[in-house]
Amino acid sequence: MNSKLELLQPYPFARLRKLTDGLEPPANLQPISLHIGEPKHPTPAVLTDALQQHLDGLAVYPLTAGIPELKEACAQWLNRRYDGLSVNAESEVLPVLGSREALFAFTQTIIDTSSEYKPVVISPNPFYQIYEGAALLAGARVEYVNCRAPHFMPQWEEIDSNTWSKVQLVFVCSPGNPSGAVMNLEEWQKLFALQDKYGFVIASDECYSEIYFDDNNKPLGALQAATLSGRTFNNLIMFTSLSKRSNAPGLRSGFVAGDSKLLSSFLLYRTYHGSAMSLPVQYASIAAWNDEQHVIENRQLYREKFDKVLPILQRKFAIHKPDASFYLWLSVPDCDDLAFTQKLWQKAAIRVLPGRYLARNTPYGNAGAGYVRIALVSSVEECIEAANRMVNLSF
Repeated sequence: MNSKLELLQPYPFARLRKLTDGLEPPANLQPISLHIGEPKHPTPAVLTDALQQHLDGLAVYPLTAGIPELKEACAQWLNRRYDGLSVNAESEVLPVLGSREALFAFTQTIIDTSSEYKPVVISPNPFYQIYEGAALLAGARVEYVNCRAPHFMPQWEEIDSNTWSKVQLVFVCSPGNPSGAVMNLEEWQKLFALQDKYGFVIASDECYSEIYFDDNNKPLGALQAATLSGRTFNNLIMFTSLSKRSNAPGLRSGFVAGDSKLLSSFLLYRTYHGSAMSLPVQYASIAAWNDEQHVIENRQLYREKFDKVLPILQRKFAIHKPDASFYLWLSVPDCDDLAFTQKLWQKAAIRVLPGRYLARNTPYGNAGAGYVRIALVSSVEECIEAANRMVNLSF
């Protein structure tokens, strides 16, 4: 067995099950699950219709690189979505089986363990646990950069120069999971300056980019930030998917874009990895990337939830609307996120995720402790009901 598997920690949801094991919610209350970031809105017909219309494609082995029509649809979406961006469909785009698979696989192609030092991967803290697992299984050491209130931006200064000199890969998540914080151009330029000095690759996870609240202030993307800064895409890759944007987490469809040299190596790896997307999924993805109306409607549902839930929660908690995403990152009474989570389940039949399960201890503390992540993925009515139950509890 690969001994590196022993380095992997239990997934947050497994830890949550253990935390609430033996606790029974009130029998008179319908349980409400707000702990998993799984979209519950209907998958749009434009996607499902295209999927059904191309089922004959299951009889064909697909190419790992994807069909040209899909790559073009992805590139054109990027160019429409981000002002000033010009992405080459052929060399700067690669379809993937969702961002989760791609984040893990990409890390395996970047980390070089043949150097005289143990390579380092930088992860935000809190973070999506795939970053950590991918780095550890690639043979790297993970350093965590805390993202604290009020802005929840990575505190790059926590990493010393000796560590930076060993960094091969930096993960960025913007809009952030769990805070929903969005990196602005100044924040990106701070990271670009470090990249110029130390020469690492940036992997930008942008799967929440289309859930935002202000049409005049859309989340900035990594490639757009590079373009605005007069930079090329050298050592820069962005990741996105249809899971959140199009309510299709089961489709397992997304794409990566950026540095053509890195994508060429990534494609080689994926050719051996068995990561080709089936033709029906490719055609469904084309339909989804080419349609914005369902995204507008989806975004409006999330806006309605935040508009109705936040005033309720603000009666009792100090909480504000995030920059983007469908999460609330709630600071809990007495900073005890474990006890708060247990009480919500036992007294109100609501499942949330303790913040410390999304983070790691560092010399500068654990940026997740004292928070819970609330995913507003259920119906508007259920989210309102959950908020009312929370404010009616005594803590």
